Amino acid sequence: MVSAFINNMVFANTLSSEAQDRGINSTCSSYLSQLEEIYDLDGLNLTFAHPNDPSLYPSLHSSSKKYNNGATIFSATLSPYDEYCYLSTVSVTIIKNQSCNDVSTLKTGEDPALEIKVFADGDYMLMTPENQSYQLVLVTTGINSCSMTETRMIWPES
Repeated sequence: MVSAFINNMVFANTLSSEAQDRGINSTCSSYLSQLEEIYDLDGLNLTFAHPNDPSLYPSLHSSSKKYNNGATIFSATLSPYDEYCYLSTVSVTIIKNQSCNDVSTLKTGEDPALEIKVFADGDYMLMTPENQSYQLVLVTTGINSCSMTETRMIWPES
C-alpha cells in the first residue's frame, strides 16, 4: 500500500496544474488555484492522488518555499463530495531573526481584532480572528526565532 502511495506522488510545476492533469475534481482544482494565489505557492510542489479515480477521493497537495530568513511548508487536503469540495489547510512558517512577539505585533497590525491567548510563559501564542475562520499558533523556537502555524478548514455552505 505504501509503495502505491509513493508511486502516485508527483512533483508539479504548480499545484493546480498538476491537479487538473491528474483528473482531480474540478471544484477542488479551482479551490487549489485560489490557494496558490492567496499563499503565493511557487516553491517545491508535491501532489498525492488516488491512482485509479482521483476525482472521487481526497488528494493531498504540499508546497515548500525557502526565504532568506526561514521557510514555509503549506499543505492542503481536498476532499470531493458531489459538486462540493471540503478543504483543510496547514501552513507552517519558520522565521529566523524575529521573535514571536515581533510576529504577533505584525499580525495584530494587519488585524487589530485578533484575539491573543498566551500560554507557558509566552512560549505559545494562539491568535484567532473574530470570524473564527482560522487559527495561528506561534511557538518560540529560540531567542530570536519563531514557528507560526496557520490552520483552516473550509466546508461548503449549506
